[in-house]
Amino acid sequence: MWGIKYNFYMAQSISPLQSIEARLRLLLPASLYAKAWVDPSPTSLEHVFNHLRTLQRILYDYSSRRIAERLPVPGKIDYEWQRGTLMFTDLAGFTKLMEANSGQGPAGAAALLKVLNNYFSEMIEIISTSGGDLMEFTGDALFAFFPTDERKKDTALAVKAGLRMQHAMSKFAEIKTPQGNLHLGMRVGIHTGRFLAADIGTPRRMEHVLLGTAVQQAKLSESNGQEGRVCLSKEAFEKVKDEFNFEEGKSGYKYVVDDLSDSQLDEYEIMPRRRLASSVLFERSVASIMEEIKATLKSVEPLASYIPAPILNLLVESADNRHIPPDFPEPTIVFVNFVGLPELVDLALPGEETKVVNSFSRAFSLFNAAVESRGGVLKKVTYHLFGSDIVIYFGVPTAHTNDPVRAVESVLEIREIVQDLKPPTVGGVTPEIYCQIGISKGPCFVAEVGQPRGRREFNVLSDTVNTTARLMNRAKRNQILISERVHEEINAYFDCKSLGEVALKGKSANTPIFEVLKKKT
Repeated sequence: MWGIKYNFYMAQSISPLQSIEARLRLLLPASLYAKAWVDPSPTSLEHVFNHLRTLQRILYDYSSRRIAERLPVPGKIDYEWQRGTLMFTDLAGFTKLMEANSGQGPAGAAALLKVLNNYFSEMIEIISTSGGDLMEFTGDALFAFFPTDERKKDTALAVKAGLRMQHAMSKFAEIKTPQGNLHLGMRVGIHTGRFLAADIGTPRRMEHVLLGTAVQQAKLSESNGQEGRVCLSKEAFEKVKDEFNFEEGKSGYKYVVDDLSDSQLDEYEIMPRRRLASSVLFERSVASIMEEIKATLKSVEPLASYIPAPILNLLVESADNRHIPPDFPEPTIVFVNFVGLPELVDLALPGEETKVVNSFSRAFSLFNAAVESRGGVLKKVTYHLFGSDIVIYFGVPTAHTNDPVRAVESVLEIREIVQDLKPPTVGGVTPEIYCQIGISKGPCFVAEVGQPRGRREFNVLSDTVNTTARLMNRAKRNQILISERVHEEINAYFDCKSLGEVALKGKSANTPIFEVLKKKT
């Protein structure tokens, strides 16, 4: 009887968590949230602190150095011009490797993840110790930035890093699989220039984006490259033409001649990623633990705002074991190419950048709402040969029975947002803003890739992702193209038009494609 009265009294009393409860809702596992609320004892609060400290480390590893060490204010739109060298890489051979392991269930997923993480760990270590910052993973590709300084050695550091990365690929020249030995190859593209780095979005969902044609030119350097080589744009070549030997590449690009010894390549900047300092509890009183919880929240919340809500929830719930099991699901993948705003910043007069960044932030926030409200994940804004690519998943990490329908509903709204967006006039130019959209569904490899206890991300990789990107590239202005499988699942709900069979890059046979027109009335 006394126990019942005591529990009733505790439930009616004011919890020490009351003042920060709203801040903890999305950052605590459901079981820990409930336990700490009904029993806010020092032991329970210590569990909350320990969880937040672990989550802080995870989110730090999920963030680029610029975000993790600067901790932007969630919801505050900010930007700055930066100059330096950009590097894009692209991996060849992953699709065959995935197909060789996908039929092996969990064992195949674990084997594939081991190879991928060995590859990413090698490349990330070289980038970080060479003075670079890994900005993002995009499928099996990497995007890194080497900031310039007073010595202006950023391009040389990037070139040496690229050569060392190509040397490291020898470890992946013969990979044993259930279907025989396979190999991985890599292209590396490098460009140097000036671009605008911006933090955009809402307190609920922020994004770090790079705007300007320099980013597209770096991507072009990679796409014009060759497997096993380091390809430089004209601008990057001019910075280091006296430091390396070169061969002519495609369309005026230059290939670095790999004639340096290992000892010469090992002359690089030692710049390891700074490890996060850990908080320690010195007192176990409720008041002391609460102060440490509040202090830890100040760094967790900014980092969490850059993670899509479904992925954040996955990280929160799996924080104890710090492991997300790999899988082979069949999600619906969406690519949106958003054209017009990213290139506009290069025309901006001093002070006009604000108009571009604010417009981009508004568009991104509305896009994310259209996706999130339907249970999807707007994974990131990445970089294309022109415009910015927006990568969206439906079906991972949370699946629904009608994910293709949800995906099409979201892009119809996104297209409407784009068409209604009033572009700013910058440098006397008012751009035409439009989008191109591709959607497909199929087998994917879903895992936490990167360094197991370092820089990593939750990612989706497969030929389905590549097919989606190619559908997007083929779309006309404000057109939505879908694969045959998506059409089969959404045709009852939307008016569509067959566009016949077309040749898509990487496909041996022609591919049937369809256009989504509108929702059926």
